[in-house]
Formats: sequence, structure tokens, C-alpha cells
Amino acid sequence: MAKKFNFTKADIDSLPIPDTGKRDTYQDTKANGLQLRVSHTGIKTFSVFKRIKCGDPERITLGRYPDMTIDQARRRTMEINLAISEGRNPAEVKRGEKSEMIFDDLFSEYIERHSKPNKKTWTEDVEKYKNHVSGKIGKLKLSSIDRSSIAMIHSSVTKHGSPIAANRVLALISSVFGWAISAGLWEKNPALGIRRNKENSRDRFIQGDELPRFFQAVADEPNETVRDYVLISLLTGARRSNVCSMRWKDINFDRAEWRIEETKNGTPQTVALLPEAIHVLLNRKPIVECLYVFPGDGKQGHLVEPRKGWERILARAGIENLRLHDLRRTLGSWQAKTGASLAIIGKSLNHKHQNTTAIYARLDLDPVRESMSSAVSAMFRAGGLKEPADVHKLKKNLK
Repeated sequence: MAKKFNFTKADIDSLPIPDTGKRDTYQDTKANGLQLRVSHTGIKTFSVFKRIKCGDPERITLGRYPDMTIDQARRRTMEINLAISEGRNPAEVKRGEKSEMIFDDLFSEYIERHSKPNKKTWTEDVEKYKNHVSGKIGKLKLSSIDRSSIAMIHSSVTKHGSPIAANRVLALISSVFGWAISAGLWEKNPALGIRRNKENSRDRFIQGDELPRFFQAVADEPNETVRDYVLISLLTGARRSNVCSMRWKDINFDRAEWRIEETKNGTPQTVALLPEAIHVLLNRKPIVECLYVFPGDGKQGHLVEPRKGWERILARAGIENLRLHDLRRTLGSWQAKTGASLAIIGKSLNHKHQNTTAIYARLDLDPVRESMSSAVSAMFRAGGLKEPADVHKLKKNLK
């Protein structure tokens, strides 16, 4: 039987500590159903003990004393009593809150059930989440994550000088909630309506006056894998992930073609290999059978991110604000300079666009190869190379 008294701070502070393994319960005379339980460790916890409808009595834990004050406990007890009088069951609500998923758990579900099966770049999602999201809202229950908390993450990444990265983080959070809604795990997306940072389309590519320095810096690169990777990226215009995972079995030297079965836009691609690219590939073709053209020591077995080598090349060339992806844009830009149509450029770079898909489908590789060849020849001339086909002798030609 619970002992009854009017809860006051002085009386609660003076309550005795029960013996080991025991717990004493006290009833407040002022708030109907409010109890205080004291454990043998001295922990004091407020709770409401009430019969709901015609069932057995339910205990709803409110909080620990003194973190929760007596007045707070009494107000919360009145709210619960009101809910019970209206036919609701606060105990069931409390149990639902305990079982509610936290955002870390939802993200894990998103990665395993959506990102891994559908996105080759799922590891980038994990990296963004670990760096920017998990420590902020990962441990929060979904119902406690609102637009404000997500906007703060976006603002924080932006203030650290990464406005584009902030947009990508925001897009990831929105994608997680959007997937949760479609999977029946949640009902709303609090990331909607947050204003993105303005993004200007990037138009950087290697200019004519930069090409001599660039080619010389590539020739001087001591890491052969990095050097060849950069050249193949430039000569094919393929996406970084596809070049990194390039496989020998996908290369047909007789037809001078490279078949990419999976690309970012979901469609396969056949890349025309120019003589310059063929020379690079033949020069590095291994005697012993190997799966990847650019093997690596990591879990994926191939080159993943040649960032340090790229930075060395740029430093030697004295070139700033140039990214690996800009090599792809460089080929397309020089194709445009040498008179290629947008359809030809789109075909060679495997761009996917509704208005031009039908045109791309009717193009074979011959005009694409001719356009790419013209662009590469123009680049090599601008770069001071007299014999563009002898790429494997690049260092010798430049000096």
C-alpha cells in the first residue's frame, strides 16, 4: 500500500532509502494518481498509476526527481487524467513513443533496402551522413525531427564554406524521409520547404593556354596508374566512377570500343576508344591476367579516388580550380570548339535528356569517334604535342 502525503520538496528530500532490493512507493494527496517511487539506490521517480477504462491499472513514468519538479509532475498528471477522461490511453501513446524509430535506424534501413540495391554511389551517402547528419539528429526519434533541426544542419554546412555540399546533405535527408514514406515507415518529410543554396552551373574546363602545362605535369607524374587514369578520363570523357572500375574484359581492341554496362543514368554506354587511348591501354595491359585496368588495394579492388595524385598534377601545372570531373567537361567543350553538334556531344558523354534521346538512339559511333578525334587532336596541338597518337611516349614528346 502506497503511503500518502502532500508532496513537498522538504518531505521528498527527507524520505528514507529502502533496503537493498526494495522499493518504496508514495502517493500524492494533491494530484490524483501521482506517485513517487524510491529505489534502494536512492533514485526517485514520478509516475501516474491509474486504471484506464475497465482494464488493469497502468503505470506511466513521468520523470526523475529533482530533474522533474513536483509542480511539473502534477501538471503532467492533470494532462494524463484529462486524456483518460476523454477516452484516450496515454500508456499506449507512451509505449508507441518508446518503440518509435530513431533517425540512425531509419538511415540504416534506407541504405540496406534502397541505396545499396539502387545506387552505385551508396558509399557517398554513408560518408555524407556520418560527417554531417548522424551527430546532429541521428539519435532523435523521427517525431522530434522538424524542419528547423534539418535547416540548422544545412546552415551549418553552408557556413563552413560548402554551400553545394550543404544542398547534397539536405537532399540526402529528404530522400531518406521520402523513401520512409513510400515504405510505410513514416508519414511526413520535414525536409521539404527548406530553401537550397543557389548553385551556378560549373563551366570549368582546361583552356588552350593551360594544356601545355597540364600535359607536362601529367607526363611528370611518378605514379603510372594516376597518370594513365587521368589520360583515359580525358580521352574518353567517361565518368570518374566508370574509369576507376574499368575492366579489361569490357575493352574490345579490335573494334576500339569500351562497353560500360552500368552508368550513372542507368543506361549502358559504348565508348569510342581513340588511338591515343588505345596506346595508353596497350602500354599498361598486364602480362598476368587482371580484372581491373586500374587496380587498387581497397575492398573494391580498383582505384577509388586518386585525389592526392590529381593535386600533385595541378600543383606542378600551376592550375587552380580544376576537378577530376572537369576532364569530362574538357572533352565535351573541345568537341564544341571543333564544331560538334550537341547531339554528338551528348552521345559521346552518355547524357540522358528527354528531348534528345530519340536522336541519340539513331547515332552510331562513327560521327562520335570523328568528333572526339577532332577534339583530342586540337587539345594535343594546343598542348604542344606533335604526335598525338604516341601518348605512351608523352613525357619524351613534351621535353
